[in-house]
Amino acid sequence: MYEPERNTLVRWTQSELGPVDPSVFVPALAVHYPTWDRAGGGARMLSAYLYLPHTSGPHPVLVYIHGGPESQFKPGFDPFLQFVVNELGYAVLAPNVRGSAGYGKSFLKLDDGMLREDAVRDIGALLVWIGMQSELDRNHVVVMGASYGGYMALASLAAYNDRLRGGIDVVGISNFVSFLEHTSAYRRALRRAEYGDERDPKMRAYLNRISPLTNASEIRRPLLIVAGLNDPRVPPAEGTQIMGRIRATGGEAWYLAARDEGHGFRKKANRDAYYAAAAMFLARLAR
Repeated sequence: MYEPERNTLVRWTQSELGPVDPSVFVPALAVHYPTWDRAGGGARMLSAYLYLPHTSGPHPVLVYIHGGPESQFKPGFDPFLQFVVNELGYAVLAPNVRGSAGYGKSFLKLDDGMLREDAVRDIGALLVWIGMQSELDRNHVVVMGASYGGYMALASLAAYNDRLRGGIDVVGISNFVSFLEHTSAYRRALRRAEYGDERDPKMRAYLNRISPLTNASEIRRPLLIVAGLNDPRVPPAEGTQIMGRIRATGGEAWYLAARDEGHGFRKKANRDAYYAAAAMFLARLAR
């Protein structure tokens, strides 16, 4: 509870952690980096949260991109991220690129429609920033995201193949046209307002051009694709079609699917399998 008269916070509850030692948790550090365009008379600054291992660097980096896109990464306890930092030795960097919520209406609209690629350029700017940090290993950077974040991971792999070691795409969009045509009808109008209406010939051509499926030949780094076969939001075909295209061009694509999952893995057995596969994949790319 916040007491404004004394400008103090009073804690009312204490959670039971059982055998978990909170001293090993890695806190999130707020950082800011300049992106490629200008705002307010200077370089536009974007925010991100950095989790650094307790050990000395330079550390391999996992760029963790949130979904939405009208969402926001906020620090909180995530067992997978803590495992990646504490057990695999990765630094985790979670940016809030343009289009993220919480930074005003104008910022929220900076990636709408035909501005979509501008958000991918924000990841390119983040890679430049990573290269200037002594505690981060710019030669071992992996990109990861779920849902819209999965699209961002795929698009980043296609655009910055030479600066990434690989990527993880969890229930992500690989082609905006096929996604908009086959996502559940109850949400199609809402998604068209964000991504553009694929029924318009000009927009359809643009969406096809920027889609990772069209640019799959540029993805020449290992990729882990994760899908729920009952996903009502992002059809599982979005994962199988990018997997097939990458493998057809000689690329490496791992594929993990669950028959009894939807938009993300919720059941413990499935999450355990996903965590194990992701850990194996990331450990390999850190070498």
